[in-house]
Amino acid sequence: MSNTLSNGGSRPTSRWKRFLKSNLLTFLTVIGVFGGTTLGLMLKNSSDPWTQREVMYIQYPGDLFLRMLKCLIVPLLVSSITSAIGSLDLSMSKKIAFRAIIYYFTTTICAVVLGIILVSTIRPGSGKEMGSMKGKATTRVVLTADTLLDLIRNLFPPNIVQATMFQYRTILVAPENTTDVPLTSYKITNEFTEGTNVLGLVMFSIVLGACIGKMREAGKPLQRLFETLSEAMMIITSWVIWISPIGVFFLVAAKLLEMASFMEVLGQLGWYFVTVMIGLILHGFGTISVIFFLTTRKLSFPYIAKMSQVLATAFGTGSSSATMPITIRCLDSMGIDPRVTRFVIPVGATINMDGTALYEAVAALFIAQLRQIPLSFGHIVAVSVTATAASIGAAGIPQAGLITMVMVLDTVGLPAEDVTIIIAVDWLLDRFRTTINVMCDALGTILVNALSKNDLANAPHEVLDAEPHELVELRQDCNEKE
Repeated sequence: MSNTLSNGGSRPTSRWKRFLKSNLLTFLTVIGVFGGTTLGLMLKNSSDPWTQREVMYIQYPGDLFLRMLKCLIVPLLVSSITSAIGSLDLSMSKKIAFRAIIYYFTTTICAVVLGIILVSTIRPGSGKEMGSMKGKATTRVVLTADTLLDLIRNLFPPNIVQATMFQYRTILVAPENTTDVPLTSYKITNEFTEGTNVLGLVMFSIVLGACIGKMREAGKPLQRLFETLSEAMMIITSWVIWISPIGVFFLVAAKLLEMASFMEVLGQLGWYFVTVMIGLILHGFGTISVIFFLTTRKLSFPYIAKMSQVLATAFGTGSSSATMPITIRCLDSMGIDPRVTRFVIPVGATINMDGTALYEAVAALFIAQLRQIPLSFGHIVAVSVTATAASIGAAGIPQAGLITMVMVLDTVGLPAEDVTIIIAVDWLLDRFRTTINVMCDALGTILVNALSKNDLANAPHEVLDAEPHELVELRQDCNEKE
């Protein structure tokens, strides 16, 4: 009897231990977000305004964590996409790519339309004063056509090594000794700005992977090289992410110290902030969830719950690209086919920015309302198209949407300086929209995997002779959760 009781009592305990072990990193990351918020508010209210150097010291551990993640992006992106495409025949790759692109296009359009409906209904810019809403932002003067052409140019980098460090950008220079000259009369120059050309690397990796698949037996040594590199990057990622709770903690705390009075800013831009937040929540937990259910016949919420550590990291870093290694690792542990994960996630982190698209549509119409500029239906359609294109061109880095906002403002004839109106709350909204971006990418991967299940089962897939110890542990954790 005593043995039975002891065994019965130990079973729930062992289950709790397994649960805590498999979700420890998630709990620590969430604690890091709330702990950083608490520390930031306490430090902000405990002394005089913090200097830039003092804030830098607080943010330093978080910066190190971001640097580690960003260091993994290029080798992981190239190896993941190349190995995923190379392991499939060309027809299978086309099917997966087609399904992913349809999903990205549909969700981005839905996000933009939802944002326009909300901002037109709530009208957050009506009756507001513009004078006290100015801030500082770095903008550049370009035409919408220049931004779109740069997007296509970056798809075809002239030097693949250069693409790992720089991306092409058009620069318009005003003629000397002239004023009030239209932008079309500006001199066109260009420069290579610092920052990874992710679009170019994605295009190169897709073409290289398709070539390896077409080579069949002759391409297997190269295929194995990229598969091994991809697995090595995932192992390094599994090491780095244990630092994420500490990195997120200090990043959030430093951001709170940098900002001015949050309540004053929220009072000025409160309805704008609320409109964007409502749109992000409705899109992430409404539109995307409905699309997911109609396609897979499954609820999305259990999957979202398993991605809590990924979402917390996305919120803390504000970068979908930096979160990409952790997203891939999480989906692998959930049993998603690696061939789908390693193709859909890098592409999604590059071009699928639902939260950014929604935010840019809302921001453009909000600023137009502030300036009391009536917009026709044609203008609204133009904003929709431009916001969709701008979200594709936005880099997966913190607050990249502010740069592409210029082309959206140009669509409705607003000056680039008006971006400064929303800069005060953009850092916080950026973290929420990045979280939605990452969540939509992950759910899209699960959706594409479900649609491609039969095709993948019939497709040949070579597995490495021996799995690394860390990957075996990931699969064991997955089995324990289920």
